[in-house]
Amino acid sequence: MENYEPFLSLGLALASGFIIGQEREHSAPDPREEAESFIGGSRTYPLVSLSGAVAVLVSRELGPWVLLAAFAAVVALLVVSYSGDVRKGWSHGLTSEVALLLCFLLGALSLTEGVLEPQRVKLLVVAGLTVVATMLLSLKPWLHAFVGRLSRRDVSAVMQLLFVAVVVVPLLPDQSYGPMDVLNPRQLGWLTLLIAGIGFAGYVAIQVLGSRRGLVVTGLLGGLVSSTAVTLSFSGRARGAGREMRLGCMLAVTLASSLMFARVLVEVAVVHAPLLRSLAAPMLAMAASTLGASALFYRSASATRGEGSELEFANPFELKSALKFTLLFALVLLGAKAATAYLGRGGAYLAGVLAGLTDVDAITLSMAKLAQGELAEEVAATTIFLGAASNTLTKGVMATVVGGWVFGRWVLLTFGVAVMVGALVLVVMSRLG
Repeated sequence: MENYEPFLSLGLALASGFIIGQEREHSAPDPREEAESFIGGSRTYPLVSLSGAVAVLVSRELGPWVLLAAFAAVVALLVVSYSGDVRKGWSHGLTSEVALLLCFLLGALSLTEGVLEPQRVKLLVVAGLTVVATMLLSLKPWLHAFVGRLSRRDVSAVMQLLFVAVVVVPLLPDQSYGPMDVLNPRQLGWLTLLIAGIGFAGYVAIQVLGSRRGLVVTGLLGGLVSSTAVTLSFSGRARGAGREMRLGCMLAVTLASSLMFARVLVEVAVVHAPLLRSLAAPMLAMAASTLGASALFYRSASATRGEGSELEFANPFELKSALKFTLLFALVLLGAKAATAYLGRGGAYLAGVLAGLTDVDAITLSMAKLAQGELAEEVAATTIFLGAASNTLTKGVMATVVGGWVFGRWVLLTFGVAVMVGALVLVVMSRLG
């Protein structure tokens, strides 16, 4: 196999240049319009890749100056081409030039020895870089549209999220403080980032797909950000609306809440996966119940499912909101621990019901953390269920108050049935366990 190694590496270099060159040729401007430059396509890029590969081959005998000279020659050609285009006043970026230099380097990397070993690792790295580069090049319209949807506030929120994740949280002390030793700053930071990350993923998905892609997409993606926001928004739209639109709003509300149950399971899986043994069945039962109702609403609302509906979401991660959630989470964690210590199981259950009135994530993460050794898994699972049930019924009441009785009664009935189904499954699971 070693005898054929140069041929395999040269083929890899040729393939990488050809793939990128094909994309560049398909993205080339219309030749009838001479207002934009085109520096090459499916022939130029493979030739540049091969030039890098051959330069490395020759460098093995004559020294690294050959590779440096070849790279300098490619750069000089690009500078001359770019200067000519600027003098002509043509529209010009640097994407194609950078892609051409990348092809040269990929070709050189394909023939380089001792950097990426064994051969299959080099193949995977070069192929992976080629695919990623081609994808970035081909996604230009999509990326520009996505960036256009982002506000300056969104970009600032992303930077804050990255700053907290990369700089702040790793520097937090990893030890317990406060009453009963339940407050660990680093764990608080990571759990806050978990919630922010889930919400941010849903927010990005909504920005990419748009909120006018239908009530199904809006409900599902909105549930990642805030099922309460979806409930309030669509309940307001349903008041005074026609029957079909009311059904469509019911669909969005129930879908968002069904995703909330899945979100709870994801949070538990990240913090304390063994707790899923007790919690997965009732949560999935409630999710199945709301999804079943959603299917009925979907069939009834078929006349409006193409209308879409605008639903504005704020970026779910800002430093102020993150600090608020961290404070809420710390208070719920401390309160749940104190209630359990002084009132036993009843105190934990009461904490779950009260916390669920405003937020299900805080009680979920608190109980999952306490279940790591300070609280029985059965008690933690029941408390999380009560928090989710309390939150679900609260949204049903919101829908009735904001959307009116005609709309809210069906949402409240759906959520009430879901809670009863989940409670029945929880009781059966506890008896079997």
